[in-house]
Amino acid sequence: MKEFESMINTADKQLAIKLISKDTVFYTPVSLPLCGSDGCFSIVYLCGKLLEDVLWNVEEIIEKSSKIAIRWSCTGTPDGIFIGVAPDGKKFITEFMNFYYFDNNGKITNDVASSGIVHILIQIGLLRLND
Repeated sequence: MKEFESMINTADKQLAIKLISKDTVFYTPVSLPLCGSDGCFSIVYLCGKLLEDVLWNVEEIIEKSSKIAIRWSCTGTPDGIFIGVAPDGKKFITEFMNFYYFDNNGKITNDVASSGIVHILIQIGLLRLND
């Protein structure tokens, strides 16, 4: 998972190919399921384009058999148009929870993400829960 963390922070496509099965399905809270290393890399690429200084850190890992739950922290500053809104320089920090499943070769075969995007939207002013 340290290599996976490195891959998402550096947008290393070769590392994505090494770590992710071509049959992997990624379930995100903001898109249709994405498949394989290309699907995962499309999310990584988009984050890098929209969020300057984006940084993902593994905070906690719980492992059971061929499944791992990871609590991630994520920080960054939007610097591109995000859901139709221009950047305003507000930095965010949030946490996500993902569940990863692995095949016998140690490649990721499934990734189910929590809905941490809501925290990003609140912190950059695109979503208000209490007016």
